[in-house]
Amino acid sequence: MENQDGAEARDTGGAFSVGAREHQVLESGAAESGGGSGKKQRAKAAPADIGVVGMLRWAWRQLTTMRAALILLLVLALAAIPGSLLPQRIQDPATVARFIEENGTLGEVLDAVQLFDVYSSFWFSAVYILLMVSLVGCIVPRTKQHWKAMRQQPPKAPRRLSRMPVYRTLPLSAEGDASAAAGSGTETASGMTAASGADGSAAASAAPRTREQLLDRAESVLRRAGYRVARSEDHVAAERGHLRETGNLLFHISILGVVIVMALGGLLGYSGQRVLVEGETFTNSLVSYDSFEPGAYFDPDALVDYRLTLDDFETRWDDQATGAQFGQPRLFDAKVTLSRGEESQQLMLRPNEPVRVDGSRVYLLGNGYAPVVTVRNGAGDVTFSGPVVFLPQDGANTSRGVVKVPDSGTDEQLGFVGVFLPTAAQNENGELYSQFAELRNPLLVMSAFEGDLGLDSGTPQSVYELDADEMTELTEPDGSPLQLVLTPGDTVELPGGRGSITLDDVRKYVGMDIRHDPAQVWMLPFTAALFLGLAASLFVPRRRVWVRVRGEEVEVAGLARGEDPRVEAAVEDIARRLELESPR
Repeated sequence: MENQDGAEARDTGGAFSVGAREHQVLESGAAESGGGSGKKQRAKAAPADIGVVGMLRWAWRQLTTMRAALILLLVLALAAIPGSLLPQRIQDPATVARFIEENGTLGEVLDAVQLFDVYSSFWFSAVYILLMVSLVGCIVPRTKQHWKAMRQQPPKAPRRLSRMPVYRTLPLSAEGDASAAAGSGTETASGMTAASGADGSAAASAAPRTREQLLDRAESVLRRAGYRVARSEDHVAAERGHLRETGNLLFHISILGVVIVMALGGLLGYSGQRVLVEGETFTNSLVSYDSFEPGAYFDPDALVDYRLTLDDFETRWDDQATGAQFGQPRLFDAKVTLSRGEESQQLMLRPNEPVRVDGSRVYLLGNGYAPVVTVRNGAGDVTFSGPVVFLPQDGANTSRGVVKVPDSGTDEQLGFVGVFLPTAAQNENGELYSQFAELRNPLLVMSAFEGDLGLDSGTPQSVYELDADEMTELTEPDGSPLQLVLTPGDTVELPGGRGSITLDDVRKYVGMDIRHDPAQVWMLPFTAALFLGLAASLFVPRRRVWVRVRGEEVEVAGLARGEDPRVEAAVEDIARRLELESPR
């Protein structure tokens, strides 16, 4: 029986060995049908004398293994961590500039290695591209092998089924007694022996009485259990679990799909930020953005024409709780009016509840206070008037900002550096601080400078910082630094006939992040397919079963690929059904 010997050699080899882990078998590239030697390959170092071409081939083989793809996926996840821990220039360039200034050499080093531009850095892009190449190079050959294996018949039974890890026997003829059946290992999964008939005769009396009848019954039972079946002269071979490898491939194809969708979104979409004060209107055009980051293939002419007005911004912080919960934010509701052409509608913008406009999403990212300041020169003419955005510095919304007056009516320019306290109070040392985030006792404290603001130097400046290198701080008559303290409605005269400054009002503002990603619609189906494939690869068992008639004895054997604790119970169930079911 040469064919049977050959089948035994195949099935006891490495490609389908007992307890072999599935991912190791798949990486070895062995044929799933058992039609080759299927020996498990292990990663080896490249020989020293293979030359440049050989080295490139070896590197390609290493890159296109599933092990390399999983490592690159882990590296990509680790590479994204700095993007979450450090401020990113694409989202908040002012914060990045302040971080670099405050941290000196450390900030400059981090900027040099692009840790403030993680997702557009060369090293992040390199890992991204390598991951895509690795996945494609791994998925394509495995898909071919899997397709070939699904079209092949289950392998024939080995000559000695008794060598299989799960092996049972039962009598073929009706004359077999209960003790013989029990002695040959026909105890069922429930613990009952085959010889449990009510009339004292062997339960095997209900089994098929000829080989053909037994094999017909075995074929039917196995098909009903979901096995692919191949019939031979003296046995039936069955196999199930190809869905496990299908799920594995689906999982990795979905990962590749997610990576491609993210790449397309970065190439074809855009993101921009805008600070909007109550009463102001944002128009979706390039000049209206505070910062704008287009994709490499995004056409600015494709921006959708719409306007967004911040009508009111309602905030609430917890003033009833005690301990760490005191002062925690409870409500951020921005009432906005969306206008397109002659049509307009009222919408509510909340954290994690973006406003969607023709494929774009407007997110609420931050908020704060914008004191409305008016500056007049010595002749009483208004040289500056409007809300000034102050950036929060702590949980009590202590905020810092600057006012720049390039045209002060004199030869010198004016600049003001201020701290805004929403609920001003004094500590035991007489120092001012904010004890709560809401507007309950607003106070604006400012210092004044005159000189050259540096706006004409050609060097970009932050609107939240004052470059006072070429300026002189104004002082009181006694020589102490001038300190301006204002509450809403107050006006303070500047010394030397320089004019006055007035705090007219205090408004709220929101920070908006506007994003457009035309490929995002594909993210949900790829993510769903990813989890579906993962579930199939983890929970679908892969096993083979053989039923053979040898003389007056029926052999039932099973072999699992990987870890399958249910294979023994499955073989027991098949043996019990063959023993108890009568021919039809």
